[in-house]
Amino acid sequence: MDHLEDRMCKKHDRLLELFCQTEQECVCLLCTETDHKSHPVVPLKEEYEVKTALLGKIEAEVQQMIQERKLKIKEIKDIVELSNKDADGVIADGLQVFTAFMRRVEKCRNDFNQTVKERLKTTEKQAEDLIKELEQEIEDLTNRSSEVKPLSHTKDHLHFLQTFRSLKDPPPPRDWTTVEVRPPSYVGTLRRSLDQLEETLNMEMKKLRDDELRRVQQYEVDVTLDPDTAHPKLILSEDGKQVHDGGVWKILPDNPKRCTDHLYTCVLTRQSFSSGRFYFEVQVKDNTAWGLGVVGESIDRKGGNRWSPGAGYWTLWYNNDELVFNDNPDVSLPLRAELQKVGVFVDYDEGLVSFYDVEARVHIYSATGCTFD
Repeated sequence: MDHLEDRMCKKHDRLLELFCQTEQECVCLLCTETDHKSHPVVPLKEEYEVKTALLGKIEAEVQQMIQERKLKIKEIKDIVELSNKDADGVIADGLQVFTAFMRRVEKCRNDFNQTVKERLKTTEKQAEDLIKELEQEIEDLTNRSSEVKPLSHTKDHLHFLQTFRSLKDPPPPRDWTTVEVRPPSYVGTLRRSLDQLEETLNMEMKKLRDDELRRVQQYEVDVTLDPDTAHPKLILSEDGKQVHDGGVWKILPDNPKRCTDHLYTCVLTRQSFSSGRFYFEVQVKDNTAWGLGVVGESIDRKGGNRWSPGAGYWTLWYNNDELVFNDNPDVSLPLRAELQKVGVFVDYDEGLVSFYDVEARVHIYSATGCTFD
């Protein structure tokens, strides 16, 4: 046997042929009668088989962890690749929008310049025609003066009278006191051009809003209301998709998850999220008052806190034709028409909560820098 000295007990100079399970070391027969007398020992082969099986299990676990990490690497690379494609798409969309907008700006500028120049040209043409007419009259008057002036100096009565009779009657004079050249008016010209530009921008903005809503709707999740969290005044449908205020405080089993605030009545969904992005829609049509949004799991469900991001609430509230984002102070929001369906988008990792008017495809409000922990 190679390295026989390594296989011998240093203390008893006997062959190491047993294994102490207590000390987890190889021992000789004499060791079991001395230092390891009360310890369970087994032959090396038996312990070898046990350890070999354990090693195989460890190796399998290591291989599994390696595969899991390789899959994670692939997942991360796929996300990066997808992000690159998304970024390329967004840049392409943005380039298309900005190019179209810049073309429209250029056209509006050229049209504006052309309009101003045409008005100036019209004024210049009017002035030129009047000047020509005046110059012609001056020329006619000068010629008549040339005819009249010599006659005015003659002393020959007969010649004067005969010549005077032959003078042509002058053309009727034009009253130039009422003639004027008015400078062109440019009032409203720039405004009308900007109005056209604004119309184009609004069209592009509508396209962008449609694209934005389509992008967030791809993260739509199916959520149902959790009756264990419902306020005692609330009544839920059997499928957990509808809720309304019954107005009566029901006697329900005590549940630490239940919201029992005396001021706010609310219910949470069964589903919760701790990463990624998700989107859901809430039908609010024909309701005179409602509140909806996202809350942190650690909110005080028994009352005492105002709905605000600081307390873990990111919510819209509608009442008496007034729409606000609940904050401290509240943020009043424009209400163009009756809301029928509200979309809620959350990017957990970015700390973003956005609300949309689904039917009008309009962005309502976004809260940023949100911390959901």
